[in-house]
Amino acid sequence: MKKILIPLMLVLAIGCKQEPKKALTAQAIIDNSIADSGGKLFDDHKVTFDFRDKTYVSESIDGQRVFKRISDLDSTTIIDIKRGDDFERYMNDSLVMVHDTMAVKYANSINSVHYFVRLPYGLNDAAVNKELLGKETIEDKEYYKVKVTFDQQGGGDDFEDTYLYWFDLKTFKPTYLAYDFHADGGGQRFRKAYNERYVKGIRFVDYENYKPKNDSSGILEIGQQYNEGGLELLSKIELKNISVEKN
Repeated sequence: MKKILIPLMLVLAIGCKQEPKKALTAQAIIDNSIADSGGKLFDDHKVTFDFRDKTYVSESIDGQRVFKRISDLDSTTIIDIKRGDDFERYMNDSLVMVHDTMAVKYANSINSVHYFVRLPYGLNDAAVNKELLGKETIEDKEYYKVKVTFDQQGGGDDFEDTYLYWFDLKTFKPTYLAYDFHADGGGQRFRKAYNERYVKGIRFVDYENYKPKNDSSGILEIGQQYNEGGLELLSKIELKNISVEKN
């Protein structure tokens, strides 16, 4: 019986052959991004910050996430509290009645501010649907482009809105985001993150907030609109006096 001799280098090549890398999914990109941005620290830390002329607080009370907005008007302190689907308003520590329509409006406004500050953490909520659209170049740098939509059940009043996120290929940090909205006449917004800083392990950024010069393009093309100068700066979203402490 003849012996079949296999060259040593071939044996080594076969033995060292690596499995092909699995393609990243939208879920994996977001999981990495959340981990880099603070992960579970969002759950067990109280976050306080000033935005424009108001103070915002996010904390966990009895296992439930509670969002607050505090406004000082002359001698009156107004504290708006969103706890789950419930909304309460206090004026100088006294609970006051708020019409349902206005309560929804106030609650949505509070939720919106906290949502953007906590990104990308909220992208793993149960009602969120994620789709990797591939890669896209913005300002001469390539990013993962992820589309986010929401289920009607649990997706809030604005569940029909579509969001886009552009994640760094190496760090997975969300550098740009965009969204369309239907409330108050509708429109599109594009945000560029800047002034990144970490406070006790949690990532915070400010944003340049842009809108299209015209609304002739869909939300999926807004990144290229930005590259081509088709957006105009609407405002800057800056957080001040950030404080993070254990609940």
